[in-house]
Amino acid sequence: MNKFTERDLKRIRQPAVSGMFYPADEAALRQSVRDCLAAAQPDPAVSPKAIIAPHAGYVYSGPIAGSAFAHFLSQRKEIRRIILVGPSHRIPFNGLAISGADAFKTPLGWVLLDKSAQESIRRLPQVRVSDQAHSTEHSLEVELPFLQETLDEFTLVPLVVGDATAEEIGETLDLLWGGAETRIVVSSDLSHYLNYEAARRSDRAAAQAIENLEPQELGVEQACGCQPVRGLLLAARRHGLKARTVDLRNSGDTAGSKDRVVGYGAFIFSDIL
Repeated sequence: MNKFTERDLKRIRQPAVSGMFYPADEAALRQSVRDCLAAAQPDPAVSPKAIIAPHAGYVYSGPIAGSAFAHFLSQRKEIRRIILVGPSHRIPFNGLAISGADAFKTPLGWVLLDKSAQESIRRLPQVRVSDQAHSTEHSLEVELPFLQETLDEFTLVPLVVGDATAEEIGETLDLLWGGAETRIVVSSDLSHYLNYEAARRSDRAAAQAIENLEPQELGVEQACGCQPVRGLLLAARRHGLKARTVDLRNSGDTAGSKDRVVGYGAFIFSDIL
């Protein structure tokens, strides 16, 4: 058990989109996540070093996210630290933002931040502390209940990405890479507001770029987390990882109309695929 209690923590980043993107009630949220994980078909032979998962409302993207996170279940006791990276949707800034909080909270409880790991990247000129960047950002928050349900005790390094290059992001990931205890989660949706068939074409092209580890082939119109994904692709190539698409759908397949859809993909990265 964690030696800390919530009373010991001075600063907790409270949920910003609870009750909007996912259920605010603990039991309902836990059941929602479990349903998404139960529908997944993870490869039991693969324990990914990194995954890409979507970050929309669970009714839309939850099943696709579950397809990625389910691959962590078999390693839930081994994984002790998560590097969670997502784009900034509301606050413009340069570089990557870490948080000054002690922990992030969801209706499932709180997750302690890895202060030592955060300090290790503070020397990079592209890394800054910005609680403002984190306070209302949903791209990281919506992934946390999936991590809380698939893992045992773990710490978190949350990184919100503003105006940063793929190389700057990749350099940051390299410093945090660690061993089997550390895994990387990049949060990104794919195409936005195309019709169903146009979205499928765009998302297939994005998936191809990801599988080929070709960041230069992934356009900003193909993924809202384009830069975090590009950074991961650079780091994955340097570390000898391979990528596989495990789920590729859009809101027209889950809970929306097919007139204007948002694309979602689940991808895993490992040295053996």
